[in-house]
Amino acid sequence: MQRRMLTKEDEAAVGADETEVRREDQERINRFSRLHQREMLLEDELKSKAKDKEDLEEISNELELADEDDKIPYKIGDSFILLPLPQVQELLSSSTEKIEEEVSTVEEKLSEVREEMQQLKVALYARFGRSINLET
Repeated sequence: MQRRMLTKEDEAAVGADETEVRREDQERINRFSRLHQREMLLEDELKSKAKDKEDLEEISNELELADEDDKIPYKIGDSFILLPLPQVQELLSSSTEKIEEEVSTVEEKLSEVREEMQQLKVALYARFGRSINLET
């Protein structure tokens, strides 16, 4: 096994590229990491809410084919309760509106997180250049 040694010039070049990490830099890096984790959680939550919304819309479309006199099982908590079709449609409508509000709230939070991450990226890349990788 042959070991390769750096020449004096290579060694000096490597040392010149290094920038000292100050406390505030480390705090920015840590903040970016926490924001990245939060971004991933918010994206998962957004996907889940979008799936729920899609499911509710699909159910609403199916109920349009149901007979007015039918009792429809509606899930409340862990139980199903037989309710008249108009009442079930109202409940589905209110659930869909609630999910839409939740989706917009999550999208706003995600936008704020991404904006702050972008600001941190700019500051950290300005300080460290190619020495740091913040691509997510």
